[in-house]
Amino acid sequence: MLNISKENRILLEPLEKYRTVKNLSNRPHYKILNRIIAGVSVIGVIALFLPWTQNISGSGSVTTLKPSQRPQTIQTVISGRIEKWYVQEGDFVNKGDTILFISEIKEDYLDPNLVKNTKNQADAKKLSVESYGSKVNTLSIQIQAIESEKTLKLEQARNKIKQSLLKVKSDSMDLVAVKTQLKIANTQFNRSVQLNKEGLKPLTDVEEKRLKLQEVDAKIITQENKILTSKNEFINAKIEINRITAEYSEKSSKAKSDQYTALSNKYDTEAQVNKLENQYVNYSIRNGMYYIKAPQSGYVNRALQSGLGETIKEGTPIAGIMPSKYDIAVESFVRPLDLPLIKKGEKVRVFFDGWPTIVFSGWPDMSYGTFGGEIVAIENFISDNGKYRILIAPDPDEAKWPKQLSIGSGAQTIALLNTVPIWYEIWRTLSGFPPNYYKTDVKKNKEKK
Repeated sequence: MLNISKENRILLEPLEKYRTVKNLSNRPHYKILNRIIAGVSVIGVIALFLPWTQNISGSGSVTTLKPSQRPQTIQTVISGRIEKWYVQEGDFVNKGDTILFISEIKEDYLDPNLVKNTKNQADAKKLSVESYGSKVNTLSIQIQAIESEKTLKLEQARNKIKQSLLKVKSDSMDLVAVKTQLKIANTQFNRSVQLNKEGLKPLTDVEEKRLKLQEVDAKIITQENKILTSKNEFINAKIEINRITAEYSEKSSKAKSDQYTALSNKYDTEAQVNKLENQYVNYSIRNGMYYIKAPQSGYVNRALQSGLGETIKEGTPIAGIMPSKYDIAVESFVRPLDLPLIKKGEKVRVFFDGWPTIVFSGWPDMSYGTFGGEIVAIENFISDNGKYRILIAPDPDEAKWPKQLSIGSGAQTIALLNTVPIWYEIWRTLSGFPPNYYKTDVKKNKEKK
């Protein structure tokens, strides 16, 4: 059972009767501490309502604005053996200055007269092309002569056919005339015989008529032979046309075949000429590649190859060069969470490693040693470090960046966003919300334009 009766209670004496307790209550510094705590609390509460500029911080390094102005390595296009260096580290070179000389190591290019021999071969092939061209022209003239001769021969043969045809007609008419004479002679002979029987004509007259009749018979046979001969000549004239056509077609075909062969050889030789000229140009260019030259004016930072007599392959880096003229910029990396809040043309504050700087990220107006920048490029693919790369150029409306900056030195960036109370920024940070994106007033921008 619980001992809760009044008789069992222990009476406790009050502490106020002790002097130590009385002294503690009378000490004045407790009141001062309470006032300080109260004052700090009031100041803290007031500070929560002070303005705070939201920002996106990033880190990166100094680089150049254009890719052609960044440090680069000079590479060899062909393989070779190092023979002589013309520069040393730290030297300034102009564009086109010789940096290194290499010699040939491939057996296909060891001939010192390779370019000259290739040029001679190309010239010889060009003469062959001209010879084939002359042969083609000659064959063209020959073909024209054959065609012209063929035309004349055919015309001659046609004329001969006409002559033969006319001769056939003439002989036919002569045959008809002889037949008429035969008929007359036969009639006269019969009449003479009849008159001789009647005693009106002598026998000699009959013999004369018989002789004349025989002569006319002989003429008929002769005339028939003539007309057959004329017909044969007419047929031979027709055959001659076919023979002439076949003969000159064969000659023309052979000449055209020779012409096509010459053309084929000409085109083949022209292809060989083009190939040799290509080789000649390639060999000439290759001879110029033995001297490795500076692609632009700058300083030789480091020789990546050393010594003499060493062999190098195609694409081997020879030396590093830093351009003498460049437009400075800063490449910075931001978190993927902050990427949607960044766009081209936004203003950014930049401060550099080794440069005196006092930075208040929430109060940019109170910062010292920062420089103005402007975002000119945003990378759309994440980098190896898990962040997105942005490129920042100097702001032309603010002070110029220091000339003492070196390419590759560290840099920090702050992209300014909206201005909010401190309590809101603390609440946003604890809640994990993104910053407020600052949007410019469209009406004001239109009025400015």
